[in-house]
Amino acid sequence: MLSLDSYHNKRVMSFSQQQSSVRTGVLNALAAYFMWGLAPIYFKLLADIGAGEILLHRIIWSSAFLFLLVLISKKWLVLVQLCKQPKIIAKLTLSSAVLAINWLLFIWAVNNDHLLDASLGYFINPLFNVALGMLFFSERLRRNQKIAVFLAASGVFLQLFTVGSLPIVSLALASSFAIYGVLRKKMHVDSFVGLLIESLIMLPIAIIYWLYFVESPTADLTLNSNVLNITLVMAGVVTTAPLLCFTAAAKRLTLSSLGFFQYIGPSIMFLLATFYYKESMQTAEFITFVFIWSALVLYSFDAYKNIKRAKINLQ
Repeated sequence: MLSLDSYHNKRVMSFSQQQSSVRTGVLNALAAYFMWGLAPIYFKLLADIGAGEILLHRIIWSSAFLFLLVLISKKWLVLVQLCKQPKIIAKLTLSSAVLAINWLLFIWAVNNDHLLDASLGYFINPLFNVALGMLFFSERLRRNQKIAVFLAASGVFLQLFTVGSLPIVSLALASSFAIYGVLRKKMHVDSFVGLLIESLIMLPIAIIYWLYFVESPTADLTLNSNVLNITLVMAGVVTTAPLLCFTAAAKRLTLSSLGFFQYIGPSIMFLLATFYYKESMQTAEFITFVFIWSALVLYSFDAYKNIKRAKINLQ
């Protein structure tokens, strides 16, 4: 009898730890996607600066910010150990390249009045996450989850066919970020340290580009206003904070679950583009919005039922 009680207690403890991990993942996912949703407001402040120049500031100042975080969190030994593993460095080099492409595309879209295209890209992204999750991690969806995916896909494809042209920017944003999520999920690397190494890999290219190829008036920080320089330096925080939350969430949630949280970010972008920045909105885009939020409601309801059922089974 004691052994049965012990077994039951272990099951309860294991479930409790799992639920705690999931809650942490959910909070990190919410934080990441809210920050990403509001990021266009920041980049619009730099609309007069080229996308490549903004990207180099993202890389340089995020490297500095992450380095401080690693020192404060006393993880510099982890950094040293990872730097001695060529296979990990090679994988992080690949993920950093994909991340740089995603950053550049997003900056260009926001500052060239294509925020709706960026929004559509991140609406499509969870569909890529689900496909990659099933392909690489053998994740399986329940019936209601499949219906939710079908609703979301229907909304996205309705807009694609109605617009009548292939949204290259949207698809590139969606695929690049989905691939980045898979690459980071497959690596057992500390979030802070992994992001720092990725930034450091991009850093020499960013500095060379800044010193020898940028010819804009804003390239010389000594000639800029303090407000502009502070805005450029803050690119490190704006870039790093949501990524840290995202990588923490990716390690605790399935890709399919993580994918549906991502609708928060593009929904905020969609509202900003439509009502604040006054980008033109077609009927199909509004219908897509309705389809996707319907999918979110169904998916959330299914997740709640599944958690409740799991708790009952442990009683």
